[in-house]
Amino acid sequence: MNTKTISQLLVIITLFCTGCGQQAETTLSGSTLSFNNIEFEMPAIPEPTIPDNVVNLTDFGAVSGGQVLNTNAFADAIDAVSEKGGGKIIIPAGIWLTGPIILKSNLELYTEAGALVLFSRNKHLYPLVSTSFEGLDTWRCISPIYGTNLENIAFTGKGVWDGSGDAWRAVKRSKLTDSQWKNFVQSGGVVSDDQRIWYPSEQFKTGYEGSGDQNVRDDLKTKEDFEAVRDYLRPVMVSIQNSKNVMFDGPAFQNSPAWCLHPLMVENLIVRNVTVRNPWYSQNGDGIDVESCKNVLVENSNFDVGDDAICIKSGKDEQGRKRGIPCENLVIRNNIVYHGHGGVTVGSEMSGGVRNMHVSNCTFMGTDVGLRFKSNRGRGGVVENIFVSNVWMTDIPTNAISFNLYYGGQSISEMLESGGATKNSEKVPVSEKTPQFKNISIHDVTVKGANQAVFLQGLPEMNLENVELKNLKLQAENGFAIIDANGIKISNISLITKNENAFEMINCKNVEIKEIEGNINSETAVTITGSESENISLISSSEVDFSKSTKVDNSVPSGAVKL
Repeated sequence: MNTKTISQLLVIITLFCTGCGQQAETTLSGSTLSFNNIEFEMPAIPEPTIPDNVVNLTDFGAVSGGQVLNTNAFADAIDAVSEKGGGKIIIPAGIWLTGPIILKSNLELYTEAGALVLFSRNKHLYPLVSTSFEGLDTWRCISPIYGTNLENIAFTGKGVWDGSGDAWRAVKRSKLTDSQWKNFVQSGGVVSDDQRIWYPSEQFKTGYEGSGDQNVRDDLKTKEDFEAVRDYLRPVMVSIQNSKNVMFDGPAFQNSPAWCLHPLMVENLIVRNVTVRNPWYSQNGDGIDVESCKNVLVENSNFDVGDDAICIKSGKDEQGRKRGIPCENLVIRNNIVYHGHGGVTVGSEMSGGVRNMHVSNCTFMGTDVGLRFKSNRGRGGVVENIFVSNVWMTDIPTNAISFNLYYGGQSISEMLESGGATKNSEKVPVSEKTPQFKNISIHDVTVKGANQAVFLQGLPEMNLENVELKNLKLQAENGFAIIDANGIKISNISLITKNENAFEMINCKNVEIKEIEGNINSETAVTITGSESENISLISSSEVDFSKSTKVDNSVPSGAVKL
């Protein structure tokens, strides 16, 4: 058979397969992703391996239209491929109403373009399960998509997964227009006594107004206690726990009851080419919370959410330290965040530690904070070896780059009112409860519009340590605030601010600032205070003469500042 004949035969086979419908669908074969030019040794990540068994959801009695509940059809389809060792379920174009989907290993859920999987608003379909939320062990309603102890899970295709989160969430009046607020009130539910919050139900209001650790009712002890406020126990939309080889590639995920995507203790996680959407007013409407995971890629994805967009966590306080599983080996690149409390965030639940994280080529537009690192006394844990480069930000209402070791869940208005800083905190003894952030490199970042360009705050007893900032172009109301920090190197900075005080340093040690340009001309462009200040070197440039623009407070030891 000659080459021409072979080519003609291949064309015929291709055309034949194109007309075969689902028989032409390919399955994942478990190829491996390798990484170059990462600042640490980043392991290769295998894609899930999915057996070559393909079924269509409609083969199991599924009915499109959004009126018929298809929970059983999803379960039967998953069982059918699982009996053969796993496989791929095609969800065709249409509206597919369903209750919770319970995952099994070696499973690919493929949504065709035009497919909308819509989770039921009937909360009775979501029983309580023992799980983790906001870093604490607790009881919550089961997630719309749920799986534990799995291997080889993939969400692919171009469809949409919708969690019907508006049926679950409370809403603050301050985040709505008058007409939006009126529509919520008229839809049912109840309003708080001060008329500031709308609740989906009286039971939700009871749960919300009870004591607890933010959104976790740690005062309740038994499952029966939690059942009394189950309407308040809204789940994350996608919960995959203690699993290996998990991939999200292609679909959109939106309107989650709480966080949208929550991989917990997952090894080998790939998130790419996805869109995550939540209303900007959605309480705890995070995009993705990667918690205690190992070997992670998040790339080429878009986020427009109501809380932190890409968030890295590892458990909270004593429970997180006891779990002792860090988030490690993460590559986050080529993502866009349109709205969120933070573009890329670490913490505040980071008690198991975070290490080896690369962030590059990301754009944040109007996120409340840009690069956001947060913790608090009591957390413990170490965040280290963080490398950030080539990030672009616009219109950041608070801090473009923020390290805050006094995070207490402040709103934007509270952060702006307080300046985000705790300036006179006393030292407390260092213990396992003391968080530590160290070995951070941030370079080639552009900020066009922010309230504060850079905010670095450690603890008096555990300074923020070894942070390098270089090649930054910053336009903001305020420049740098550096508090309780040790080993800070700042170089090649273009800084344009409205506030004359471009650099404020309090109790800083081993600081070097050089190659600075911008409108740093006032006599108090740089202010240095604090009896703990030590070895601060300010090297003037052709544009900035630090000897004429630096004010050193009397509290600073003699010889601590070199101009």
